[in-house]
Amino acid sequence: MSTYAGDRTTGFASPAADAVEGPINLSEVLDLRRPSRYPVRVRGATFAARGILDGDVLIADTAAQAKGGDLVVASASGTAILAELRANKGQWWLISGDDSHTPIRVDPAQDVEIWAAVTGVVREKP
Repeated sequence: MSTYAGDRTTGFASPAADAVEGPINLSEVLDLRRPSRYPVRVRGATFAARGILDGDVLIADTAAQAKGGDLVVASASGTAILAELRANKGQWWLISGDDSHTPIRVDPAQDVEIWAAVTGVVREKP
């Protein structure tokens, strides 16, 4: 079987040739060289409705300022969890993606803290 090099195309030039993008460097796009960015693998399908599937790799940024509606990686009683951050009556809450867990109030005094905001998702080919 031969390989296609792209330099021996015959016929008319494609009108889309002007829109061809160069190689994409995922390291640059995800900016993983920043000391605050970490890849985190998802276990479970709690956020499938938001397009986050079991086995996906999230890019978590510990320096990013999380805001309402963001997905965050948090710690609750020493357990790492993925949750949606929501504000309610002046307090921040961690909400499960499928309502399978009771909302948890963010409170460092109760050992519930936000560790990082999710800034990207990578899905490996199965």
